[in-house]
Amino acid sequence: MAGPRPRIDRTDRSDDSRYTTATLLAALVPTALARRLLRVSVDTDRRVYDRDDPVEIAVEFENPLPVPIEILTPERRRWGWTVDGRLEGSDENRYTRRCPSSFSFGGGERKRTTFTWSGRFELRRGNGYRESVVPDPGEYEIRVFVAARESAFAPSDTTTIAIR
Repeated sequence: MAGPRPRIDRTDRSDDSRYTTATLLAALVPTALARRLLRVSVDTDRRVYDRDDPVEIAVEFENPLPVPIEILTPERRRWGWTVDGRLEGSDENRYTRRCPSSFSFGGGERKRTTFTWSGRFELRRGNGYRESVVPDPGEYEIRVFVAARESAFAPSDTTTIAIR
């Protein structure tokens, strides 16, 4: 008669060694290289919009490497978007905590999100009054970026929409 079957302990060291190997490999990827390899893409639901139409925006960040990567950010903001250079379609100052953070990805991980730009610029006037302005007809660039320390080398992507 056979004795009881051995119990399998799910906390065995093999899981730890895989994690350690991944961590070790990730440490070998310099931050500057990870930042340059991270893929960013932005797209909209249409290319042409009527004035005052909301714009649906889809963003994807992808780590093409089979190891985890981490991109350091100087503030809590990990990524952002602009319309013709206006952060979040506004000329108002955006304040985030001056607390360094990071944007981390597992090996091969993709992060996706969608959001809506109202189709209007939020502008500050000299008297402190805020105004919501419908853009003039024309082309507008939407840019999505990773808020990396060296913004000149930050991963980003752009798309252009037309407002008629």
